[in-house]
Amino acid sequence: MAKTLRILVTGGGTGGHVSPALATVRELSQMAQAPDSDWQPLFRYIGSKHGIEKRLAQEAGLNFVGVETGKLRRAFRLRDYFSRANILDALRVPVGVMQSLLQVIRFRPHVVLSTGGYVCVPPVLAAWLLRVPIVTHEQTVQIGLANRIAARFATRIALSFEGASAELPARLRPKAFVSGNPVREAIFGGQPDRALAFCGFDPSANALPTIYVTGGAQGARIINRAIEEILPDLLQICRIVHQCGQQPADGEQDYDRLSSQAAQLPPALHRRYFLTRFVGAEIADIFALAALVVSRSGAGTVTEVSALGKPALFVPLIPTGGDEQTKNAQRSQQAGAAVIISQKELNGASLLSELSTLLADPARLAEMGRSALTLARPQAAHDLAQAVLAIAKK
Repeated sequence: MAKTLRILVTGGGTGGHVSPALATVRELSQMAQAPDSDWQPLFRYIGSKHGIEKRLAQEAGLNFVGVETGKLRRAFRLRDYFSRANILDALRVPVGVMQSLLQVIRFRPHVVLSTGGYVCVPPVLAAWLLRVPIVTHEQTVQIGLANRIAARFATRIALSFEGASAELPARLRPKAFVSGNPVREAIFGGQPDRALAFCGFDPSANALPTIYVTGGAQGARIINRAIEEILPDLLQICRIVHQCGQQPADGEQDYDRLSSQAAQLPPALHRRYFLTRFVGAEIADIFALAALVVSRSGAGTVTEVSALGKPALFVPLIPTGGDEQTKNAQRSQQAGAAVIISQKELNGASLLSELSTLLADPARLAEMGRSALTLARPQAAHDLAQAVLAIAKK
């Protein structure tokens, strides 16, 4: 009879923290189906009550439990430590730890997989207090604040990049190994023809390359504004799939501005522009169609374009913790897989100039794509799953 291995998963706040967790869960599930497998996994996901991880975990069919979490903020001035937001969040953390303790006691996990974000801190602390082994995973070159905390209590520390080990205290480095960053299966196997049909692109413009502009769930306003500024000129040389995001309900919506701008385009150019707030199951097809990706440089995005061999133009978000997006982008740039426009230098003119240069040189784009593949670790989900499984079986 197959033994049940109970695996507690935590991590969230952004899709970049959740995707590696779900990719590893999927890999573990597939490993359990092997003919020689003598175990079956049982998963439970702990995250914040209202975070993106709740929706994504439930969509993946996982049992989800929400607990109180407090956002971890770096404070650069003494008075910032005593801000109302920091005080309230400091009070939420011990509540979340108590709630997580109850869940760990009830679920009795053999191992905890934590993929970072401030939501992971209460479950990790609860697991450590109850002597449950912990595997943490860091997606970026720069180890985030939550994972710096989690690493202190971890049994194994999985890293996406070799250079990240230098970010750890010397005493923790023997626990570390490089797994790479697992990516969601949904991005693979796309068909350009399906993307053409989905976007309703004019077949007469098929000779033009397509760029995919994305800024995540809330969009990247500075990128959206730059595209808006140059839209008629840019559409002379390419087609655009533009995922502009959903901004907070009480603020101006970039989708409305871009829709208004698109409505003023001549019909021939209008049929070269596809605008959407979000991209769902069609993401693989859109990636397959794209000759170039324009985006921020979060760990998840950088990992995905590398895995797909897509050249990229990155606009790193500043500030982030330790300026991690710049480091992510620089690693791709140094490999020859991407170009960077800094946030302070980005405007319509600079973006049009860089895109015009790139799109005019298909050979360079092809070489950038090959360079991107050298950064990919296609076995990342398998290697991380193996580490989780080895500890769970003990």
